[in-house]
Amino acid sequence: MSLPTPSYSDSPGLNSRDSVAWQSIGLLALLTIVYMPILLSMVDHWRIVADYSHGFLIVPLALVFAYEKKYHLMAAKVEGDWWGVALLLIGLGLLAVGQLGSLLAPLRAGYVFSVMGLILLLLGREIFMLLLFPMAFLLLMIPLPQSLVNVVAFPLQLIAAQWAVSLLQAIGIPVLLEGNIIHLAGGDLFVAEACSGLRSLMALLTLGVVFAHFFQRNHLPLQIILVASTIPIAIIVNSLRVAATGLLAHGYGQEAASGFIHEFQGLITFSLAFLLLMGESKLINRFQRAQPEEEAA
Repeated sequence: MSLPTPSYSDSPGLNSRDSVAWQSIGLLALLTIVYMPILLSMVDHWRIVADYSHGFLIVPLALVFAYEKKYHLMAAKVEGDWWGVALLLIGLGLLAVGQLGSLLAPLRAGYVFSVMGLILLLLGREIFMLLLFPMAFLLLMIPLPQSLVNVVAFPLQLIAAQWAVSLLQAIGIPVLLEGNIIHLAGGDLFVAEACSGLRSLMALLTLGVVFAHFFQRNHLPLQIILVASTIPIAIIVNSLRVAATGLLAHGYGQEAASGFIHEFQGLITFSLAFLLLMGESKLINRFQRAQPEEEAA
């Protein structure tokens, strides 16, 4: 036996379109209040851990993505779908797992899935599909579990150290690599977890998703390529940063490779990554324009 699908009319009343929209906003606000302690702890995480400072941009960007769909949303049919209950149960399950295991990532993800569930349950599939990307984009605001960071960061440290040493040797600087420690004539350079490039990777991945949305609309394969390319770009620019740090330490001492100069290098290398991503997007657009011309010829 199937459950009846709730439908709503445009006429005034409890089941009118506007009434259901306001009811949905009220329930989303109530859900946010319930999750407020979890969300506030996540905001503190963004503030304290620089790797996730891009989290402050996620919600405003998601709202922009949703606002882009305003005319489609106004024209979409409002017809609740009981499959929203399944997403609500997933959100509840993540909340339970997070509480029982003291795991922050499932707790925070539970909020996003609960939002998805409410939208689908109250407003229906058509509106849910229009808002799917903005809602899924919210998952990027959730910091990775520390256990996963420990697994990912160390290989990135090793790659950055190895590639940096290769660059330094290529320009004639005597250097020796031992694990994630770079031995220079004037001292040792330790490639710590903060230098793994994870900060650049997380921020650049978010930027890649934004680029893919704005510059490669309706081209899912190209969007995937653009987003996936952020991983090698982040690794390359971070290796360049470590090599530049080694070059400064070799030429001017350890003090020249720390403090403000080290932080400024991070800004420069992220700007380089941004330019590489923008250049890749332009190349993809040029390739797209060239294909119809070749077919016409």
